[in-house]
Amino acid sequence: MGSPESGERIRFTASTPEGSVTHEGILLAPATSGHITVKLDNGYNITFAESEISEISTIGSAKLPDTITNTSISENSDLPEIWILHTGGTIASKVDYVTGAVAARFEPEELLDAIPELANHARIRTKKLGNMWSDDIRVRHWNAMMASAEEAFNSGAVGVVITHGTDTMHYSAAAAAFAWAGQGERPPGRIAFTGSQRSSDRGSTDGTENLLAAVHWAAHGPEPTGENGDASVIIMHAGSDDGVCAIMPGCSTRKFHSSKRNAFQGINADPLGFISVGRNGNCEIDMDVQKPTRNIAAKPAVFDENARILQLMAGPHLFADQIKLASNYDAVLFHGTGLGHLPIEDPNGDSPENAEMREAVANYCAKGGTAVMTSQCVHGPIHMDVYSKGRDQQDMGIVGNHATIGPDAALVKLHFLLSIGDDVRLGWNANLCGENKSSILN
Repeated sequence: MGSPESGERIRFTASTPEGSVTHEGILLAPATSGHITVKLDNGYNITFAESEISEISTIGSAKLPDTITNTSISENSDLPEIWILHTGGTIASKVDYVTGAVAARFEPEELLDAIPELANHARIRTKKLGNMWSDDIRVRHWNAMMASAEEAFNSGAVGVVITHGTDTMHYSAAAAAFAWAGQGERPPGRIAFTGSQRSSDRGSTDGTENLLAAVHWAAHGPEPTGENGDASVIIMHAGSDDGVCAIMPGCSTRKFHSSKRNAFQGINADPLGFISVGRNGNCEIDMDVQKPTRNIAAKPAVFDENARILQLMAGPHLFADQIKLASNYDAVLFHGTGLGHLPIEDPNGDSPENAEMREAVANYCAKGGTAVMTSQCVHGPIHMDVYSKGRDQQDMGIVGNHATIGPDAALVKLHFLLSIGDDVRLGWNANLCGENKSSILN
């Protein structure tokens, strides 16, 4: 068998239980020793053992991703101006055809070059904040996003689209909601986060429709109220098929699936609306519109980049010595079980660890420590009145009873309250920007 090099375009024939098959594609670094891995033109990879290959030949160089052509896209001066703030992620990724890895290296100008239909919705400006996987985003990047959004609004933009990796997009969207609306105001314009579950060179990519819908929303959506979850929104596929994107509240949404196109779902909240995306790139918004009553914020709140929050998961591996770590942090966020519970009782007399946990938590709170409860269940309220254990936890000083905020937004809200100097105990159950709706308790 010949030895084409990684990155070359090849044609090969392989034997399968159903007979011989012939494929063409780009030869990648092998997935495992003694095999070949090829990226097909539809974006998917296939791997065969070398012993299964009967013929292989090089037929050309790799079909590398297109470079920026700097196409001059005509602007319509009658359209509103929006900014695309680029942070990275799969929506801005392409494949390295030598290694097969997906790399975040798509420049913001390429978005316009690749999707010229965007120019039918708005006059678009782009700003690159980075090419980061969302796992690497920290609080300083939340602040950078909001500072750039402020710059955009001050420059006359009516909306901002933030392209973001999907794994932590809901954290950043929640941060935007609290930054602009957490103190009783509303943002000067629309803020939409969007991303892609499939990289841009794959036939199954969802990024094009997501970006078209987000740009349309930023340019033509209703004025944000700041109080019903619309201070920032996440716009992604509503289902597995193309054609409809959901408008989801940035403070009440979470990524629920690692790979599905409709990975994002609301937490104790329905979508605010939907955007249909036609094959020609035209979009139409379907949602109820509310009239804003809040004043427009002059600038976003700034998150304290030095604040540290310890997150602890309730379960058989939660121990008292972990609570002792809290002295190095500004607050503790417990991910409790069910209605919000910790392992702090020993009814059989065989689990002294639980009694130690009770003592450690009680001592932490008695010394002024801030402890907040959220739920691993994701949906539903915290309700520490139902069982005696929950009432004991409240007596210890744990905050969070009756809150309906999801666990991820809870982390962001806790950081926000610490940043602006608010008393967490007093501010926790307030509904600052639509994150803490009381209706599910009824």
